[in-house]
Amino acid sequence: MSLGRVKFGRGRWRFFRHDAGRVAGPPPLTYVVLYVAAQLVGHWSMQTFGATVLWLANAVLLAAVLQLHRRPALLVAAACVGINLAANVLRGDPPAFVWINTGLNLIQVTVAAVLARRFCGAALDMRRPKRLLRFMLLAVTPAVALSTLLAGLVAIGAGRLPTGTLGFRLHHLFDMELLAMAIVAPSLLLLARTHRFREDAQAPATEVAGLLTLLAVICLWAFGQTSAPILFMVFPPLILLAFRLSPPWTAAAVMMVGVIGGAATLTGHGPVMLTRLSEDTDLAGVPTIMRQLNVFHLFLLAVMGTALPITTLSSERRRLIARLRSRTQAAVEARLRAEQADAAKSRFLALMSHEMRTPLTGVTGYADLLSRRPSLDAEGRRQVEAVRQCGEAMLRLVEDLLEVSRGGDEVVMAPVDVRDLVESAAAPAFEWAEIRGLTHHLTVSPEAEGAALTDARRLRQIIHHLTLNAAKFTSQGSISVSVDRLDDRLRVTVADTGCGMCAGTLAGLFRLFEQADASTSRAHEGAGVGLVLAKGHIDRMGGTISVESRQGHGSVFTVEVPAPAAAAPNTAEAEDLSERRMRVLIVDDHPVNRDLLRIMMQAADCDVLEAADGREAIDTVGAKPLDLVLMDVRMPGMDGLAATRAIRALDAPARDIPILAVTADAMPEDAARCLAAGMDGHLPKPVTQARLYEAVNAALEQAAARQETQDVRAA
Repeated sequence: MSLGRVKFGRGRWRFFRHDAGRVAGPPPLTYVVLYVAAQLVGHWSMQTFGATVLWLANAVLLAAVLQLHRRPALLVAAACVGINLAANVLRGDPPAFVWINTGLNLIQVTVAAVLARRFCGAALDMRRPKRLLRFMLLAVTPAVALSTLLAGLVAIGAGRLPTGTLGFRLHHLFDMELLAMAIVAPSLLLLARTHRFREDAQAPATEVAGLLTLLAVICLWAFGQTSAPILFMVFPPLILLAFRLSPPWTAAAVMMVGVIGGAATLTGHGPVMLTRLSEDTDLAGVPTIMRQLNVFHLFLLAVMGTALPITTLSSERRRLIARLRSRTQAAVEARLRAEQADAAKSRFLALMSHEMRTPLTGVTGYADLLSRRPSLDAEGRRQVEAVRQCGEAMLRLVEDLLEVSRGGDEVVMAPVDVRDLVESAAAPAFEWAEIRGLTHHLTVSPEAEGAALTDARRLRQIIHHLTLNAAKFTSQGSISVSVDRLDDRLRVTVADTGCGMCAGTLAGLFRLFEQADASTSRAHEGAGVGLVLAKGHIDRMGGTISVESRQGHGSVFTVEVPAPAAAAPNTAEAEDLSERRMRVLIVDDHPVNRDLLRIMMQAADCDVLEAADGREAIDTVGAKPLDLVLMDVRMPGMDGLAATRAIRALDAPARDIPILAVTADAMPEDAARCLAAGMDGHLPKPVTQARLYEAVNAALEQAAARQETQDVRAA
């Protein structure tokens, strides 16, 4: 059976250090030299003073076994056993006691080493207070108690000690070996593993030297006199040192206190000499100094129990603070990277939105114009309508993906006519239903009629996606939309007679890119973002959504959102463009976009001028009277924002001209920048004739309100 690893019951019990451990600390010969020195000091002290303060030899051997790897530890242990035997012989011990004494020392070291490995971890990291306490209570104390008990049994059997003094001598033996093990062994381990504390050094070298010098001076003063019991004076500098220095330095300081105090006590100096001893006839043969050493042992126990826990706790605190700072720095850097990534994503979304909307403007715009030509035959109209629907489907997909990627904006509450909103939101789905031969119904209860205070954009998208979803998954039958009012909430119900959903589909209904049928042979198109977007809008508005569905029996979506009744919004419409002739300036660097807008505005009987960039637009506005400017934003040379600010800086009446942004920059922040630059409206591309006219009317109304406000301020 290997001595290196032995199994006792449950768990593994090691004696030697793991071979993978780092080689550190002094060389093996150093431990042998320390062991020889400990033997010499112990025997000299016993012969000179009749007592030994601490038996250091076993503590040195224990530190060597715990620190060194198998081969050097075996060599050091063998050398120390030989030295112990030789010392016992030189001391004149009987032959039997030469081996018994050496055997008891070896048992003590072996038991302490095995228990330390078992209960304090293979690494024996004495930086942690819990492991230091375990080392004291679960390794050192049982080992010393066992060796002391065996020594007592041997003494009783041999009859070498009087019965009256046996208890005192065993108590003294236990104290001096326990304190030596508890002070010297951990201190040597901490000193051997100084590399672990290089980053923990808090005090500079001058402070280290100053604190150690202060402690030495206080110890020499306290133990250099026998007139006052001032042992307590050692603790203030010791505690300060424990807080400021790393555990290896504190361990060295504790050993320094033990050396100074032990030497002074043995030579008859120090406060320990003031101890009053009770008269005991059984202890008459025991040297006085040996009886007084019990007080010094208690002092050393207090020193060790104060300094080592404090220094390990301080070291752990500094290590945790350093780790917290490191993790905080890592978190800050991660946050910075995330913010940079988010900014890059926002720039990417804005760029992609602009670049995709620009060609879609031509596709949907020209398809819309072609569909209005009376000369177009039925087949041509069908083909143009197909182009228009495909362009609008592509636009809806782009807008949905951008909305999901961007996240949610703030909820903007404003009065809106409920019926108008629901009709406009459900119109694409109802149009699709007619093409597929489905019936459709819209019902608005009398309580829900009129205006409501809600986020019109979000509610419109919710109804739009739910109705399109119903039309998409219904091949025959009908779809219906009903709107009711429940106190301050609107309830919108979208029902269909389509294919319905199974439990598995319902479970993933509101997951991004989740599709009811994701196979290559699926019958329904879609990217799986519409319902996710609708659910996000509902959540941000503080509403709820529920779904009832059975496979083969259709689905019912019920949405409730806060929408208190409100006064009817201002529906005063501007004069229709077809009833008066206007002079309109179209500013866009893309010829296709200018041509498309020109055709649409000429259809409204407008005179149209064109400009290819911002500087040309400023010159035209300053030179000719105009009624409206349709301004693109991204243009070479001078962009639309700079051009708008320059126009607003002109003299009246040029500075008051209504300006409508017609741009592929469709993000909410893009609209906010346009309005902040002085524009009167924002129309994202692609553009249809109806949307253009609606946006122009709104811009004219906004310009009139702006002019009225300026007149009031001027008055």
